Amino acid sequence: MSPVRRGKELPIHNRLQVLRAERGMSRAQLAEAVEVNPQTIGALERGDHYPSLDLAFRLCDVFGLPVEAVFNREPFTPLSTQVYSRGNP
Repeated sequence: MSPVRRGKELPIHNRLQVLRAERGMSRAQLAEAVEVNPQTIGALERGDHYPSLDLAFRLCDVFGLPVEAVFNREPFTPLSTQVYSRGNP
């Protein structure tokens, strides 16, 4: 068993599904780009599996984003909320 605490207490949220959709990528295409099985991408997107640090960096490289833009301990707010709430107090 991994010493890493997982689950409700310390979840790792991600934007993989949104980022894939924005770029028109399938799970298989992303999996090929980072050299994993497509089922691994599905498990990551569902939150059933957390990436290793190496895999997290490889995923971020594909999207050209820093780790904190793809993975976070707090749930991400929808991008539409961030965009449309700008300028509103």
